[in-house]
Amino acid sequence: MPDLKSLARCAALGLGLTAPISGAQAQTPYFQGKTVSIIVAGTAGGGLDVSARIVARHFSQFIPGHPAVVAQLMPGAGGIRAIDYLNSSAPQDGTALVILPPGPMLEPLIGARKMNYRTVDFPAIGAISKESSLCAAWHQSKFYTLDDARNSEMMVAGTGAGSSTDIYPVVMNQVLGTKFKVITGFQGSQESSLAIERGEVDGRCGWGWTSIKSTSSDWIRDNKLRFLMQFGLTANPELPNVPLAIDIAQKPEDKQSLRLLFAPLMLNKPIFTAPKTPPERVAELRTAFAALTADPALRSEVLKISG
Repeated sequence: MPDLKSLARCAALGLGLTAPISGAQAQTPYFQGKTVSIIVAGTAGGGLDVSARIVARHFSQFIPGHPAVVAQLMPGAGGIRAIDYLNSSAPQDGTALVILPPGPMLEPLIGARKMNYRTVDFPAIGAISKESSLCAAWHQSKFYTLDDARNSEMMVAGTGAGSSTDIYPVVMNQVLGTKFKVITGFQGSQESSLAIERGEVDGRCGWGWTSIKSTSSDWIRDNKLRFLMQFGLTANPELPNVPLAIDIAQKPEDKQSLRLLFAPLMLNKPIFTAPKTPPERVAELRTAFAALTADPALRSEVLKISG
């Protein structure tokens, strides 16, 4: 059985983290009798929500003191609302966590708005997995390939200015010459999927592969989605016939920009805690999360849902 402190150190190094692991446990664990909330920066039934509820079901047994762990929805602005809450109003003691899509991690770097937070200020607890993101068109639309989206305007659903569903299509228009038109303001994956099914939009870009599998597996089974391209640093072996955006980009500077844009996908559905959380609480949560990710029960549930 691996030493949990070693696992936590490895996880921290993988996330670029340097907080020390606490050596001694308090006589009464700090989290005992408390409730840890996982704030979901998305809507009910979406990929973030599904992942957060899986984590919530298993996390308590690994946290010293075994607190109650609950998932709470806080959609809005592609995740910006949730991270603003964590930054300004949430308890700063490790009892408030947030699970995010990629957008808020990049917003302070590339967004036009002035943000009141820096991503590096939030201690990272861990991430669910690596991710591939996709640009998908509905099977009843006129879009079959990427070239179709270069030749005709394609309407795609967006969930807010800080979300990958709003950022990726705009960048693709500049780098790959596509003609995506973002129809923004949808609360999350479920609302976007409903708009796609109704024909209100043609598809969605910046849609996580694990989210599609966990929330719309029947669409994959019934070939109701056409995948125009995938986003990530490397191609997903499950999607061998879907072109990778970085490979399509021609200019070296465009490829470099896309590597920055897609880097957060290497930490899919990251979980952070509040910026002023004491280092010893952060260490306990990281150690617990490292043990959680090695738990066979968690892995089994994730595999069952993701197919």
